[in-house]
Amino acid sequence: MINRCGLLTLQKEPVPLKSIEVELEVRDHVATVVSTLNYENKEDKPLEAVFVFPLPGDAAVCHFSAKIGQTQIVAEVKEKQKAHEEYDDALSCGQQAFLLEESDQSPDIFSLSVGSLPPGESASIRLEYVTELAVQADDGLRFCLPAVLNPRYQPQGSEGAEVQVTSVPASLVPYSLSFSARVSSPRPISKVESNCSLDPLQYLNTDQTQATVKLAAGHKFDRDVELLIYYKDAHQPTAVVEGGQASAEPGSLMGDPVVMVSLYPEFPQSVMSSMASCGEFVFLMDRSGSMGCPITNSMQQETRISSARDTLLLLLKSLPMGCYFNIYSFGSGYEHIFPKSVEYSQQTMEEALKTVEQMEANLGGTEILQPLKHIYSQPCIPNQPRQLFVFTDGEVGHTKEVIDLVKKNSGSHRCFSFGIGEGASSALINGMAKEGGGHAQFITGTDRMQPKVMQSLRFALQPALVDISVTWDLPKEVSVTVLSPPITALFQGQRSLIYAQLTGQSSEAAEGCVTVKYSLAGHPSENQLHFSLRPAEDTGLTVHRLGARTLIRSLEMDERESRGQQDGGVKEKVVQLSVQSGVSSSFTAFIAVNKDNSEVIQGPLVRRNIPTPFARLRGGGSPMFAMSCMMGMPGPMGPPRPMASRSSAVFGASSGGILDYALLRAPMDMSAEAKRMKKGIRFSKVAAPVQPPRDPLLHLVSLQEASGCWLLDPALATALRKTNKEVEKSKPEKANSEVWATILALIWLHAFKMDAKDEWELLAMKAASWLRAQNAPCVTECVDAGNVLLCCSVRKEALGL
Repeated sequence: MINRCGLLTLQKEPVPLKSIEVELEVRDHVATVVSTLNYENKEDKPLEAVFVFPLPGDAAVCHFSAKIGQTQIVAEVKEKQKAHEEYDDALSCGQQAFLLEESDQSPDIFSLSVGSLPPGESASIRLEYVTELAVQADDGLRFCLPAVLNPRYQPQGSEGAEVQVTSVPASLVPYSLSFSARVSSPRPISKVESNCSLDPLQYLNTDQTQATVKLAAGHKFDRDVELLIYYKDAHQPTAVVEGGQASAEPGSLMGDPVVMVSLYPEFPQSVMSSMASCGEFVFLMDRSGSMGCPITNSMQQETRISSARDTLLLLLKSLPMGCYFNIYSFGSGYEHIFPKSVEYSQQTMEEALKTVEQMEANLGGTEILQPLKHIYSQPCIPNQPRQLFVFTDGEVGHTKEVIDLVKKNSGSHRCFSFGIGEGASSALINGMAKEGGGHAQFITGTDRMQPKVMQSLRFALQPALVDISVTWDLPKEVSVTVLSPPITALFQGQRSLIYAQLTGQSSEAAEGCVTVKYSLAGHPSENQLHFSLRPAEDTGLTVHRLGARTLIRSLEMDERESRGQQDGGVKEKVVQLSVQSGVSSSFTAFIAVNKDNSEVIQGPLVRRNIPTPFARLRGGGSPMFAMSCMMGMPGPMGPPRPMASRSSAVFGASSGGILDYALLRAPMDMSAEAKRMKKGIRFSKVAAPVQPPRDPLLHLVSLQEASGCWLLDPALATALRKTNKEVEKSKPEKANSEVWATILALIWLHAFKMDAKDEWELLAMKAASWLRAQNAPCVTECVDAGNVLLCCSVRKEALGL
């Protein structure tokens, strides 16, 4: 047996990737990321290294170069097939070549091929992209460096040849990561938080508008690197004008100035306080095997599915009387609780909750397309706007197909999406919400799912904006071409971005104005922003690249919608725009060939696949067994391919498919349940495992009636940590039992659970409105008696009474 040292994969093959260095530059809400990948061939034969890795789904990749010794080669963007041919030709001639391309199936997966690395040679690859930072519920801006690429589930019979992603458990990743960030903003930076260990924040100036931060040494690759950046007075509308590229033709996208407008609509408080009491709420829950994984490594007992069950409880208790609802769950197939959406009542809520309590991660793969088609095939209910909530860990292979389906049906619903756990596809989660006119949330690390989901329910209950229009007022010599698709949704406090190309000359002092008009709950309203047309300094071409990326994504979607109907004009447009702007697309690739190297590289080329980390699985199964289940376990991507040919590749799961993560709970001797599942037998109604003691908040919430009230019974007394006798005895004589019980529950929530107010606020509002409708005579007396019983001092006004 040969002893190998250095970097090895699970299959004991040497890995030529030594380290990754990432430098992040954040300017306000836009990030520029520079990644340097250092390769070294320690073998005695030339290598081709292939690395499949994740990037943010909305990233605009704008630079790719390689340094070999003292030679620097900058890659060009070319049509994908041409780039493949150039790469293969270079390798067959013994030259060095480098290829970077986006997956055909999902825009958040890239493949990097480093060809003909001679024995003993080192190469340094530099990759640069720009991306916008998403606004979180607590006003933080979220940057995520995806470090985890979970294998994507590819349904049987789906199109395209599959390339196997070589994955290893995160703890065994054989290369290192260093990460540093520099943040600057017109407003002071109040703090920077992360799910990973950081060195302390270093301010660079006295007004605290510039700072640097670094990832602490020893990052384990068991999670994506997430930064949350907080500015003081974050929600300010802004416009940044960026001058065109001097070398580009005037009138072209890169030659003209481009403006990026950030709008934060503020709606009248009177409208915001009136929550809708109608709507059809459809909840679509992922129950694939991977939902049995822990949400985070530090909370082993809390699995994704158990957190999802608790969240559904809160959602069902918070729905308004008079609405309609249904719950779907999916894996390799799908189920629904009711044949069609039903009116929300005590009976239907109880029936749904009984089914939710039994939900386990036992439905196999992640086939989301069929349940979505079924939901969209159901007729909409008159005067009940459809709101779709999708919960998934985002491990699907056909991302673009799913997003296209959501867009096709965007006129009949709003889609709110939730990415659960490390490695959830940002392209899928963000794409569904964007095309469905909703809002996207990610639940990672120690995040609780419930507050994020309840924020989205608040958005869904807000009156929908209609008749949204954007108008521009510019000097007469300047014309505008909007690069962004039309705005379909605006939410209170959420940012909306518009990119536009400005053609024509204007004076230095000239101003422009953009106005967004909309109708909200029958009231016409507008937000206006005046801005200087003078180009900002030092932005490089960041805004141009983000504008180009926005236009490219829109055109790609048009091309998929009209496939087979047009003469390929849209594809040509995308290729032309991608080449002109230097921003990658699904139809182009970055190609670099080292033509300076006069020595032909001798000997057969050996292919090495760089392993990508995947999130840790549940239980004590050995990583080796886990990998054999997931990756089918032959050599990483089969034998080296013939030199002059390259098959076009789709990055997905292994051709063997992914077995249920539930299989991986035990080591080699599988449980009876696992054996049944392996044979393809599915039991969706299984006995629930022994539940840990219920969270006190969820215990109290579970007792609330659909109408909003609580009943006076022993279960309520237990939830309040009192005896039934104490609760009965303290009730004012003339008080109605349900009024007394409901006031006690509200006092307990306000006194002991203010830290979780986001989670119970909607159901408390429902309880308060039920109380007001009762016109009960002794509410003040009940509040006073309740405070005495529960030893607290909550004021009646705080309860909304």
